[in-house]
Amino acid sequence: MGRYKKITRQTYEIEDAVLTASEKEASRMAFDFDKKWLLLLWMFVILVISALTARVFYLSIVKGEYYSFAASGNSVRSVPIIAMRGLIYDVHGKVLADNIPSRSVTVLPNLLPKDEKERDLLIKKVSKLLNLNETHVKTVIADALKNKMSTVIAENITHEQSLVLRTKQKDLPGIHIQQTAIRNYNDGEKFAHIIGYEGLLQKEEREDNPDYLLIDRIGKTGIEYEYEKYLRGIHGMQRSLVDSRRNIIENLADIQPQNGFDLHLNIDAQLQKFIFERLQKELERADTHRAMAIAIDPRSGAVRAMVSLPSYDNNVFAKGIDSQTYNNWITDDDRPLFNRAIGGAYPPGSTVKPVMGIATLAEHIVSPEREIESRGGLQLGSFFFGDWRAHGFTDLRRAIAVSSDVYFYTVGGGYGDIAGLGIERMKQYMQKFGYGQKTGIDLPGEVAGFYPDKKWKENKIGEKWYIGNTYHAAIGQGYVTATALQVLNSIAAIANGGTLYEPHIVSYIVDKTNNKQVNIDKKVIRDNIASSDDIKIVQEGMRQTVTEGTATMLSGLDVAVAGKTGTAQFGDKERVHSWFVSYAPYDNPEIAIVIMVENQTHKISSAPLPVARDIYKWYFGGRDENAFEQNL
Repeated sequence: MGRYKKITRQTYEIEDAVLTASEKEASRMAFDFDKKWLLLLWMFVILVISALTARVFYLSIVKGEYYSFAASGNSVRSVPIIAMRGLIYDVHGKVLADNIPSRSVTVLPNLLPKDEKERDLLIKKVSKLLNLNETHVKTVIADALKNKMSTVIAENITHEQSLVLRTKQKDLPGIHIQQTAIRNYNDGEKFAHIIGYEGLLQKEEREDNPDYLLIDRIGKTGIEYEYEKYLRGIHGMQRSLVDSRRNIIENLADIQPQNGFDLHLNIDAQLQKFIFERLQKELERADTHRAMAIAIDPRSGAVRAMVSLPSYDNNVFAKGIDSQTYNNWITDDDRPLFNRAIGGAYPPGSTVKPVMGIATLAEHIVSPEREIESRGGLQLGSFFFGDWRAHGFTDLRRAIAVSSDVYFYTVGGGYGDIAGLGIERMKQYMQKFGYGQKTGIDLPGEVAGFYPDKKWKENKIGEKWYIGNTYHAAIGQGYVTATALQVLNSIAAIANGGTLYEPHIVSYIVDKTNNKQVNIDKKVIRDNIASSDDIKIVQEGMRQTVTEGTATMLSGLDVAVAGKTGTAQFGDKERVHSWFVSYAPYDNPEIAIVIMVENQTHKISSAPLPVARDIYKWYFGGRDENAFEQNL
């Protein structure tokens, strides 16, 4: 009790001292109190700063070299996630080109050993594991370092090779197994000249494609080349943080790839295969290996089939062609890699006569009923211009049907009381129908053909133009050349009533990522190129070609066909280029076809006719795949 009172009293005494202190005494008391805490705070701050300074000194000076080395070994490894190329379909949705999984061995330059001796050892290891030439591996690695870009060492490696490499991955710094895909072409040989092929980007190609990687594949020919910007996708990226020993420290967020757009073609795969197989069989009879055939819809220019023989298997390129096979193909006299349907310029022969008929009527050279006699040729001074036979008197319709050369010599170059068109007007009309110029088809490698005139001959050959040159041009010979597609397109314009369309392979493009479709609309090159009356007369002449002229082999078909045969001489008189161009049904055409057998022996009948007969029989008769066998 006494202690309690004492403490209480002391407390009161302190409180009384504070309460009774003057203002000056109170301020002195507060300062002494704050000064103690401030000193404690400063001592704490100094202690922390000293500790941090010591730690920084330890890390940067004592252990600086160690941590600098360790940090320099850490890096972000970026590996492309390859985007799939768009698929290619035929008009009915059949897949013509898809993708199959594959593996490539690539170099990641940022992960290669810095030391040259270590890289040399790496080159020896990789060469041995993949059974590759050391010089090749060394060159690839040097390119990768120079371009600072992933580069392919080996494509399409086997599963066994992949397993071996994975087990030795830690001993192969900078060597990566890249998951990718290569093309698979269904019935590759039959579609090779349309689809083309894709392959690994070459160094020289990258100059024109700077946004490509050296591990990229790119379209080389055909649709693969023409529509590369749509078919290629956008690669993703797999990123990870790796230490100096190439061990993954952390997986970073991936960037997902975007696959390429799908292409839907106008090509009818069944028709393509039928024409290919039927024409190939006919070549045995014709004693040649070269031919071409094209089918288009004359109402739009949509290409339904395009065959060029001999052909090649484009899968061989996609999977990595060996040098022996490639050398065999490029040295073959029959040139299997060449798309002769659009790249070959040949004398079109009598297939030009329907267009010549249009020009004759439009310029009022003679009436359609005017008859011109053919006694087997036309004598002009000391020169004789022969006909393939004596046709007697023929008007325009019959002249087309029986293919009278004398008739077209006369209306082209003139004879007797008939003045003739002359080469300048002939060229004007031939160009209207597409001769001497590219059609604009969406394939690479098309040539323009050639149609001559007086000025060209004087400048090029140094001779004046003779009437004989006009006679030859009037029947598609002499200096005149054309592609099979040009011949077909000119006849398609007659079949549809006077519209020249730009032929096109692709129908529409699909972006599956954004669910969008882009249609390839038909494109008119020229319309109303002749009067309907003139066109009708020529159509009737082409129909007579089948009913009573040079193509009666097709007269027994259930569908009415109109056409024009042609035989073009070149060099060796024992060999000819044999043509047949036609369309059906006659009253409402939906398909036009040209067939040309190159270098055919003159001893047999026209090779294209039985092929055309069987194509029409199959196409309009239920598409029986065995339809042609009974006619062989």
